[in-house]
Amino acid sequence: MSAPVLDKVPATIVTGFLGAGKTTLLRHLMSRAEGRRIAIIVNEFGSLGVDGETLKDCGIPGCEAENIVELANGCLCCTVADDFIPTIEALLGRPNPPEHILIETSGLALPKPLIKAFNWPAIRSRVTVDGVVTVVDSPAAAEGRFADDPEAVAAQRAADPSLDHDNPLAEVFEDQLNAADIVVLNKADLLDEAALAALRADLAPRLPRAVKLVPAKEGALDPAILLGLNAAAEDDLAARPSHHDAEDGAHEHDDFESFVLVLPEYDSADELMRRLPEVAARHDILRIKGFVRLKGKPMRLAVQGVGRRFRQHFDRAWTDDRDGHLVVIGQTGMDVEAIAKEILG
Repeated sequence: MSAPVLDKVPATIVTGFLGAGKTTLLRHLMSRAEGRRIAIIVNEFGSLGVDGETLKDCGIPGCEAENIVELANGCLCCTVADDFIPTIEALLGRPNPPEHILIETSGLALPKPLIKAFNWPAIRSRVTVDGVVTVVDSPAAAEGRFADDPEAVAAQRAADPSLDHDNPLAEVFEDQLNAADIVVLNKADLLDEAALAALRADLAPRLPRAVKLVPAKEGALDPAILLGLNAAAEDDLAARPSHHDAEDGAHEHDDFESFVLVLPEYDSADELMRRLPEVAARHDILRIKGFVRLKGKPMRLAVQGVGRRFRQHFDRAWTDDRDGHLVVIGQTGMDVEAIAKEILG
C-alpha cells in the first residue's frame, strides 16, 4: 500500500520596496492568525535586524520569537543554498511544523530567484509558493519615484542586452510588480481618489497578468485576501518576467550599501525627528530605520523613514542594554561621515 500524499505547506512571499509597509502588513496578518501556526522568515539588509525585532515579542499570539527567523547574511535570492533552503528544512522538521510560512524579502530583493528556489529537490515536494504579495508605497509610486519609463527601458534592454542599469531602483520595482499575484497599494489613505485612480491606471498596464490592485491603510487586509491563493508560483515562472531572466536570476547589490549609527540617549526625539528628513533629502539615502532611547522612558521609540516621510511610535519596552541605533540604507558612495555628523548634530 502506497504512502499517502502529504499536502504541501503554503508559503507567501511578501515583497516590495524599502519602507512600503511589509512588516506592518505581516503584523496585521499575525494578529488575525486565529490559532494557525505561522512562521515568518525576515530577510534583513544591514547588520541589525530591525524588521525582525519589530515582529519579535510584539505581543501578538503566535508572533513569538521562536516563530520568526532572521536571515541577515545577504539577499535571499543570492544566498538560497546557504541560508534559505536549510531554514525551510529546519522549519518543516519541527515537531509541530508551521501551517503557513510568510517570507518578508529585503526591499532590494528580486522575487523571481526566490520563487525558483521552491523547485529545489530538497523542498519541492514539501512546500509551495501560495502567492506573491507585492506591497507598494502608494504616495511614492504616485510621484513616480521608482517608475522611469518602463517601455523605454525595455526597448533599450532588447536592443543592447549588455546595457548597464541606468536606474536599478526602477528595475527592482518592476520585477516585484511582475512577480505579484496581488499588489497591495499601501498607504492609500494618503492619496485622494483622483491620485489613487491615476496610480491604478499607471500600474495596471505594466502588470504582465491579470493581478488585483488592492488599496490598504497600514497594511490592514483580511488574511482571506492574501493567503490561500494556491498560485503554485514555482510552476508559473514564465508568467512572471524579470529584467534578470537572461542572467538566471543573478544580480548584484553594488548600487546599495548600509551602515549602523549608534545613538546617544535623548531627552526628547523632537530635534532628531526634525533633522532626519533634512539629512535624507541632502544625501543619497533610501531609508532610515531603527530605535531611539529616551531618558526616563522604558519603551523604545521605533523610527522609520523613506524619503522625507518619517514616522515614530513606542513599540515595546527595552529588553537589553543595547544603545539606540539607526540603520541607514542608501546608494553606494553616500558620504557616511557627513551623514553621521549631520544626524548626531
